[in-house]
Amino acid sequence: MMNLKGNPELSPKNLMRPLKNYGITCMSMGFLVEETAPVVWRGLMVMSAIEKLLRQVDWGQLDYLVIDMPPGTGDVQLSVSQNIPVTGAVIVSTPQDIALLDARKGVEMFRKVHVPVLGLVQNMSVFQCPKCKHETHIFGADGVRDLAKTLGLDVLGDVPLNVNIRETCDAGQPIVISQPQSDMAKAYLRIATEIVKRLPTPPA
Repeated sequence: MMNLKGNPELSPKNLMRPLKNYGITCMSMGFLVEETAPVVWRGLMVMSAIEKLLRQVDWGQLDYLVIDMPPGTGDVQLSVSQNIPVTGAVIVSTPQDIALLDARKGVEMFRKVHVPVLGLVQNMSVFQCPKCKHETHIFGADGVRDLAKTLGLDVLGDVPLNVNIRETCDAGQPIVISQPQSDMAKAYLRIATEIVKRLPTPPA
């Protein structure tokens, strides 16, 4: 999605140098294993990998550190929330009932480990036909909004189901870079703005 591949170089302090594109510094397990190799780790192996990605990387000066975690409430989520100070969590879900079950569990887990939940994002909220412009709520209309209301949380924004988002991601050219004036790009920017508004002001 970020048009990055290859193995990180090592700094003189033996720290991995993250890869960078579009002004964003990135680190991923995908840079450390073969492209087609599965990562089937549990327990201590997961915690060791997370520790390596967080503390053995030459991150430099960052504005924000965003950690993209898989769905669920397993080893990855617990390891991150218990081993580093997390300013806040954002839960992303489609509006369909089965996805909302996992989203709710995620909220409850972060609350249990005292990580503030900044809000929810409704992904694939609506599909607009590129030819006739008719809108269809394939995964349901307001599932995330209803869940947010039940949990007393804010909805940070909606991301539509759109072929341009998929194509630009696959091409390694995020839509906020390749089509910055599009409605899809503006949706992402609005979400980013809402997240930043809910974060504490960083020290000067």
